[in-house]
Amino acid sequence: MGKSKKSKARGGGDDLLDSSDADSVGSSSTALSDLSISYATEHVNSQEFVLDKYIDALYEKRGSTREAALVKLVDAFESFMLHGLVENRYATLLSQFNNSIKKGSTKEVFLASHAIGLLAITLGAGSSSREIMEESHPQLCRILQAWSDASKMISALDCLAIITFVGATDLAETELSLKAMWDVIHPKSGSNVGTVRKPKPPVLAAALSAWTFLLTTIGSWRINTDSWKEPIAFLSTLLEADDRAVRMAAGEALALCFELNLLDVSSCEDGDVNTGGTGGSKNKLFLDMQALKAKISGLASNLSAEAGGKGADKKNLTDQRDLFQRILDFVKYGDCPEESIKIAGKRDVLRVSSWSELIQLNFLKRFLGKGFLKHVQENGLLQDIFDIKVDKAETLSSTDKKIFRSEEEKERALKLNKERRLAQVRKNAVMLDD
Repeated sequence: MGKSKKSKARGGGDDLLDSSDADSVGSSSTALSDLSISYATEHVNSQEFVLDKYIDALYEKRGSTREAALVKLVDAFESFMLHGLVENRYATLLSQFNNSIKKGSTKEVFLASHAIGLLAITLGAGSSSREIMEESHPQLCRILQAWSDASKMISALDCLAIITFVGATDLAETELSLKAMWDVIHPKSGSNVGTVRKPKPPVLAAALSAWTFLLTTIGSWRINTDSWKEPIAFLSTLLEADDRAVRMAAGEALALCFELNLLDVSSCEDGDVNTGGTGGSKNKLFLDMQALKAKISGLASNLSAEAGGKGADKKNLTDQRDLFQRILDFVKYGDCPEESIKIAGKRDVLRVSSWSELIQLNFLKRFLGKGFLKHVQENGLLQDIFDIKVDKAETLSSTDKKIFRSEEEKERALKLNKERRLAQVRKNAVMLDD
């Protein structure tokens, strides 16, 4: 305050706040910022301590202790963006998750499989997620080949889809997972031809969903149309399945096949489709695909207008009607499905406008559960997938907002300090000229 009075006497009373006052504001702002950052650091250290505690629990012999730790870890992966905390611990986490899959109960396998998928999503594309895929793929495939408990198979299918989606870098790796899933969907084509098993409806629906989700990644890797004739024909038979979830999952798979032009013979080169060396095989393939298109369109039309009947689940029936009407509109008129989700604030919206995007959105929403919005806001992987840019200030936690605001205040104080110092220099220069 004494310095302020001297400045006032020297400056004629116009400059009520001199550089020292600005320094004081900057100092106060810095103190606030440091306090907020200190609080945030303590919070991070606390999270780190708890995370290590859960990791330690995964080494326990008692299954119920491991299950409890997995529940907490899954909740943490969904509730927070833990990239910074797990990037140096992922190998340990992965090893213990895979151990739980090897020797755990059905519940433990379910939780560990889900945790592996969440770990891959948290780390994002790169060498770490590739390692997760390479280490976990054999374990998950063994579960599918053993035709074990339905819950185990469903969790393995979901996990396999996620880790391949994030970690695969070429078609060969993606094909391995697609084949493992297809052997569940259509066991007759698998290695155990002598003992064909029929998957239960929930397992079949999950396998179709996982297979379709992974198929969205093939893009330009698409194989020739002739190789897709049998899978598409089989998918069309599933539109007549008794289970509604199976019908809907098959419908989404077929919609994606249409979008990828897998039924369009004319879109492929002659060498890809003319396996017999004559035009006859290509013409036959063309006619076969046209017949499949007509069959699928007819079944989609029926399912879009299916009557409820007594005791029908009205919500699921409505969902089925809406889905197949969308499919019908796409097949007939080329109308793409559109959907939007508000992410944060007034301007941040996630929009999709294709079957590939919609299938990815729905699968990731289901897999991430309550953590979907958190990951969309803060996870670069999801932001890259859906090509979204989120306003950071709209998505900060209350602690982060304090830090964000204090940093803004600090910047404003420093700017004010600089301006006042320059003003004082100019005044001194004027006084010297006089």
